[in-house]
Amino acid sequence: MAKESRAGKGQGWVSLALLANDVIFTNLSLLAAYYLRFSAGLVSYQVYHRVDDYLLLFIVETLLFPGVFFLRGAYRFQRGQSRMDELQQVFVSVSIATVLTLASSAFLSRDFAYSRAVLTGAWALAVFFIWTGRTVWIWVQGFLLARGVMQDRVLVVGTGEAAQGIIHRIRQAPALGHRGVGFVGPEGAPATSDDLPVIGSWRQIGAIIKNNPVDEVIIAEPSLSREELLDIIAQCQGAHVSIRVVPDIFQIMSTAATIGDLNGLPMVTVRDIALRGWNLSLKRAMDMVFSAAVLVLASPLMLGISLLIKLTSPQGPVFYVQERVGLDGKSFKVIKFRSMRPDAERETGPVWATKRDPRVTPLGAVLRRFSLDELPQFVNVLMGEMSVVGPRPERPHFVQQFSRQVPRYLERHREKAGLTGWAQIHGLRGDVSIEERTSYDLWYVENWTPWLDIKIMLRTIVALFRGQNAY
Repeated sequence: MAKESRAGKGQGWVSLALLANDVIFTNLSLLAAYYLRFSAGLVSYQVYHRVDDYLLLFIVETLLFPGVFFLRGAYRFQRGQSRMDELQQVFVSVSIATVLTLASSAFLSRDFAYSRAVLTGAWALAVFFIWTGRTVWIWVQGFLLARGVMQDRVLVVGTGEAAQGIIHRIRQAPALGHRGVGFVGPEGAPATSDDLPVIGSWRQIGAIIKNNPVDEVIIAEPSLSREELLDIIAQCQGAHVSIRVVPDIFQIMSTAATIGDLNGLPMVTVRDIALRGWNLSLKRAMDMVFSAAVLVLASPLMLGISLLIKLTSPQGPVFYVQERVGLDGKSFKVIKFRSMRPDAERETGPVWATKRDPRVTPLGAVLRRFSLDELPQFVNVLMGEMSVVGPRPERPHFVQQFSRQVPRYLERHREKAGLTGWAQIHGLRGDVSIEERTSYDLWYVENWTPWLDIKIMLRTIVALFRGQNAY
């Protein structure tokens, strides 16, 4: 009899908790909106509505809201769901459910006109309350997963770099609820690898799964032949385990792959679509509005920083202008507050910034810690040389170096360079893997949406306070 994973056993309880959250806060929102309109004395009214006048609305909402959330996949067990993605899910779901509720209520109760203030307030409060409740559940779920509750036990096929990378990512994100069981490798593989045991060869994987608690198998061995891969999958049949494959080709591509079909034949499609047309115009409009607002609001702060730089390091200029590579590989001059000594690279030439870099001034260290040295770059954004969100621009010296080392590195220049980006909010800034940073940049380029830019900007604010790799 097939075994059920601990995550599968807990999924039903999580879904029920989310359902209860949505039903309770849907009705609470309508009740609160009614109270604020008719009972709190905050707004004058000519016609008084009793609370039982809204009984039909309560019933319709209780039925429709969970239905809409269910159809939009809001009750599926999801690991690592971000708060911003959850907000988008809740906003859209509540908006659709509210429209359907109004249409249904108007059809069922034609002789009564509901208060527009109550309806609008109920919609806004539902978005806030339901999202807040779900955010708490995301935190609780992550807390439990990180402590072993509902964890999925992962067996990794392979012992090389790709397999080691899988275990490294699992350990980096305990809140996703995965735990490495061990590796299976070719015949004669070493007994241990990355502190996890090699518990057999992939020719024995069927018996290994039968005799060990395994919920998921991740195949991360690029050297496997087609026959060996099919044999491993066949051995897993009959066991209640999910199987995922990390193909070698994806090591040189971004993660923007989708599964489709051609008249029933499964196909893997790699999206490779840059910003064009109205999307490009929308992004430019967002950049102009946001950068202009920041420059106006932050002007007193920027003036104060300028004075502090001049007082603490009078020998050099306030601003530092440096050549960077942007859209289509063209160079432009990026503007920053000077955070290093005036002669920082006189003897060494272009050098990658490092933690506790001796070239950085004491004030510069503070500016870099909170990325305040990059505030003048909003001028670059306003001039159209940069975007608020996009791949971070590098100096020509490093672009030439990385383009020889990293496949597809130059493709990140298909879009404007940005002040912040998808890689930066995931901690990939400073002296980190260029290959990994490039994969994040390419994913952003190929998956851009206005909401993605908004989410990155909001998460950047949180990242600034964390200061991960900020030096």
